[in-house]
This record gives sequence, structure tokens and C-alpha cells, in this order.
Amino acid sequence: MLYTKLGNSDLKVSRICLGGMGFGNSRTGQHTWTVNKNDTLLIVRKALDAGINFFDTAIAYQKGTGEEYLGDALKQSVARDRVVIATKFLPRSAEDIQNEISGQQHIERQLTKSLEHLKTDYVDLYIYHMWDYHTPMHDILEGLDLQIKKGRIRYIGIANCFAWQLAEINALARAEGFSEFVSVQNHYNLIFREEEREMSGLCREKNIAVTPYSPLASGRLSRLPDTVTRRMQEDSYAHLKYDAAAQEDAKIILRLKETADQYEASMTQTALAWLLTKADAPVVGASRASQIDDMQKACDLKLDPLDIHYLEELYRPHPLVGVMAQNTVSSDESTLVWMQNRAR
Repeated sequence: MLYTKLGNSDLKVSRICLGGMGFGNSRTGQHTWTVNKNDTLLIVRKALDAGINFFDTAIAYQKGTGEEYLGDALKQSVARDRVVIATKFLPRSAEDIQNEISGQQHIERQLTKSLEHLKTDYVDLYIYHMWDYHTPMHDILEGLDLQIKKGRIRYIGIANCFAWQLAEINALARAEGFSEFVSVQNHYNLIFREEEREMSGLCREKNIAVTPYSPLASGRLSRLPDTVTRRMQEDSYAHLKYDAAAQEDAKIILRLKETADQYEASMTQTALAWLLTKADAPVVGASRASQIDDMQKACDLKLDPLDIHYLEELYRPHPLVGVMAQNTVSSDESTLVWMQNRAR
């Protein structure tokens, strides 16, 4: 396993981060394809044996049971100081706003629940899961900084944001003496490369770690286009993200298969090897312990620059989908929140 320093932090993490979105109670009604506690334990132990020390989850995954399953597995398998645990908090709900729960109070409540689920006193990386237009940036930053000072958070990251948002909030953090975000977790893979327009350049310039999610496009980069799995049938969010450009993406996937065969590697290994040339630590999920092998082998697979160009050549711009497509507000509301942020 390869390791790297996570951006401007002191965290030494494996180049592969094991994602926990696939862990949790499948009867919660959120996803039907998640794995149970026993399988989570087997996957986590295989990951640890492979040298993976970086684990990602979120309070939103399967209504908190994703955090619980990961927390149980790590507690049974490894000393706390041997792993780097990341989890995420959601924006304030409409009910929170109506009840005048501040951003700081909201963060403290979400973090307390996550720590209980994960059975730990602190998280190494606490991630702002998606942009909250209804809460001033200053309130978010001050709330996170307070928890850092209490020792409940070591570093902070952000997810599902635009480059201008990350630049703006880190600039405010510097101006106010708050902790800055050291990592960004956005949607990025061989068939969805919109991050390269602005975010990639910003992260290189500011040494912000890139830890993309969906590195295998919900399985689409692991098999030929005409292959359908249970998750592909049941994962409605993945359909939303990838169906619109499926015909164009299929041409890239065929090139991926061709390149993988050339290297005598799997498509998964080759897709991850490509992404490892762009990102610090992709967040890769697993539903079986055997899938860890591909993650480990991807770190040893070095692609020729000509093959990288061949894989990238057919890419065409994709529309924003999923969470990022929702990361907008009306001009009046946006202006109001921007003025509130500037007024602080």
C-alpha cells in the first residue's frame, strides 16, 4: 500500500480510502444494497490487512447505521490511533432553522451522534457534506473550530462544493483565524471529469487533498457496458448520475477494458490506477472482502502517459448531476446569504 500526507494536515493516509456508503442496515429504506455487520467486519479487516488505514463514512449513510457498522468493525479490529476516520455532517434541516438551532449548535449535535455511532472520542477528518446556503459561513467555521479546540476533531474537509465556494470559505477562515479545509471530496472518475475545470487547479495551488467519491462510477468502470448487477438495477441515485451520458461513456469504458487487457489487469484496477494519477486518496467502496485486492493492486499499476491520454481522449463535458446539481439557490436568496456572510 502507498501512503501520502493529506494536504496541509499531519495525517498520513493510505492512497486508497475505504468508503462506508455501502455499510449499514438495508432495511432503513435509504438503500437496499448495503451489507450487514458481519460482512462489514470482514471487509474492514481485509482492508486493514492490505494496509488501508483511511476510512470514510457519514451520518447520512443508512440513517447513521453506516457509521455504527464501521465503528463496530474498527473497534473490534484495530487500535484507534492506527487508523484515520472521516465522517460528514449535513446542513441544518428546515426544522433546525425553524427552531433557531444555530450552525454551531447543529454541528455539535451532529458530531456527538457520529462519535457515539463510531465509538470514538474524536474524528480525524470532519467533512462538511454539502453546502448550506441557509447558514452563514462564519457560523459553520466557528462551530467547527470550537470542536477542534475541544479535541473532538483533528482536521476538517469539505464535499460536494464548487471551487469558488472552497476558495471563499478558506479565505474567510484565514481572515478570521479559523482552521481551513484540508481536503475536498467531490464526484470524480474516468467518465465524470468536471472537477478538472477549476477544482483540480485550486487544490494543486493550495495543497488541498483530493479524495473523490464514486471512483468506479457505481460499478460502471468495473465491467462492460452491457453487464448489469443488482446494485445497478437498484441504485436510483447512480442512474440519475450516469444514465444521461451512458452512450458516450460506453466508448470510454470499452477503451478502459482494452487498456486493462493490455496491462493484464482488471478494469477496476485500471480505472483506479488512472484516478491515482489525479487524486490523493480516492474513496472506494466495497461489498465483498475480495474487492480489496483490486484496490491494493491498483496502487502498483503504473500507466504509460500515452495510455492515460488514450483513456481520456473521448471525454465530453457532462452536466452537473445529483448533489452538485442541487448546489444552487435563487439569486435573491444567494445574495441575501452572501451579504450575511460578508457582514460577519
